Amino acid sequence: MTEKQHIMIKGVKEGLVFLLDDKCEFAVLLEELKYKLEKTHQQLLTGPLVHVQVKLGTRQISEEDKDKIKALIRTQGNLMVQSVEPDQVPSKEKAEEKPVMQVLTSIIRSGQTYEYDGDILLIGDLNPGGTLISTGDIYVLGALRGAAHAGVSGRQDVIIAASLMRPTQLRIAEIISRPPEEWMTGDAVMEFAFLSEGRMQIDKLSQLFRIRHKPIMFRGV
Repeated sequence: MTEKQHIMIKGVKEGLVFLLDDKCEFAVLLEELKYKLEKTHQQLLTGPLVHVQVKLGTRQISEEDKDKIKALIRTQGNLMVQSVEPDQVPSKEKAEEKPVMQVLTSIIRSGQTYEYDGDILLIGDLNPGGTLISTGDIYVLGALRGAAHAGVSGRQDVIIAASLMRPTQLRIAEIISRPPEEWMTGDAVMEFAFLSEGRMQIDKLSQLFRIRHKPIMFRGV
């Protein structure tokens, strides 16, 4: 697979939304969809029945091509396609929409990739060779030993946090971490990586308030 991702899988209250790039060739889109379903996302897309909405962006396709998309998704026995339609949400409304956090209780193993439009909370381990990709923050309640890319859409105000920070690579927006031995503290506490003046930094999670401080109002008893 090429490095550029043309399909984003987003968790919503009703199930899953597949956001398809409307600029790439349709054949490339089908190839990537097949790869994600059979390889990188195969384990995460198994289990109970899940409703799926497919958003085509501004792409207009024939009923025959819609059937091709539906047939591919239905190869996963637990996925039920509800719709394959262009995205009709006005651009202003889309800009104001706040992504929610996707909570995963799983182990991301070598060769597996999970991506999400919003924040990711993984309750489990990210093993070497596994990858998490998010437009928002990434939190791992477990060992982060694989690769994590937060702010994939270009945001630099996001963080990557883990109970045990031992990554093969961290990336925020386009900034890639230095070799781990140069910046890991070695402390057995939850840590987070963030950008400061264009450089990757790491600190204890208890210090997150220093970059995201908001006043808290306490009520008297």
